[in-house]
Amino acid sequence: MKQKILICGATGFIGRNILESFIGNENFDIRAVWHTPTDLADVYVDGVEWIHADLTKVDEVKKVVDGVDIILQYAAVTTGVKDVVNRPYIHVTDNAVMNSLLLREAFEQKVKHFIFPSCTVMYQSGDIPVKESDFDESEELYSKYYGGGNTKVYIEKMCKFYSTLGETKFTVLRQSNIYGPYDKFSLEVGHVFAATIVKVAQANGSIDVWGTGKEERDLLYVSDLVNSVQSVIENQTSKFELVNVGCGKSISVSDLVKKIVDVSGKKISINYDKDKPSVDTKLAVNIDKIKRMFNWSPDITLETGIKNTLKWYRENKV
Repeated sequence: MKQKILICGATGFIGRNILESFIGNENFDIRAVWHTPTDLADVYVDGVEWIHADLTKVDEVKKVVDGVDIILQYAAVTTGVKDVVNRPYIHVTDNAVMNSLLLREAFEQKVKHFIFPSCTVMYQSGDIPVKESDFDESEELYSKYYGGGNTKVYIEKMCKFYSTLGETKFTVLRQSNIYGPYDKFSLEVGHVFAATIVKVAQANGSIDVWGTGKEERDLLYVSDLVNSVQSVIENQTSKFELVNVGCGKSISVSDLVKKIVDVSGKKISINYDKDKPSVDTKLAVNIDKIKRMFNWSPDITLETGIKNTLKWYRENKV
């Protein structure tokens, strides 16, 4: 019997990749939520039930959740390092409201499975890949991540809370830095990978990189993340699980930029602007738990991911 899957944020970066992965899957009927009108024209797919909704409104949340079996909650307010540093509050209110409403409605309507994408900003910077159990609530979060990080932790706890009350299974995916097709390729709101793709594609001899380049990030290609979501749906039997999802190792921003330049085939000099906003942390996640529990591991190397993303960008954005 087919299950109905609800994809929130279906026109966004990760939501759109997830949507495309389920198209044609005979095991699921798809309901897709969109919010910004300009997003729909180029993503519309036949065979998908499209619903326009504001997920910060109670009645609209009730409407989109009605009759679904699985919720993939990829609707969020997300931006880049500039806002993380200068306007951190924008990652708090709407995200807390929409997730609180969706969680309550999933519980009340007895949805079978709710998957929530968290992040890794609650972890402390360090040299060793962090395990899920390494998170210590007594340690202060990195100041530039304080608002957004504590919002994620709150929603994680609400997933666990609701898992003890009703019939719904909950999964929290602490995702590392995701990149690939449909990312926000913008110098203003894009994350480091997408912003660098734009800079390299547009460069005529040199590019400026924000910060010192010493920051280190764990980068995961979006198709690997999509595969992890599918593995969770297929394999989770417990009421609540929280797992890291990432590559399992970090790379410095300077080395990442050099790799993107090399793959592009361009001759580009790299300058570092230390006066621009940056978050000088080092983080990689330990992925032993998700490998063991859900039989998942990443397949796409960073070099292949860069090639795929550059190709997609040149074909769709240039």
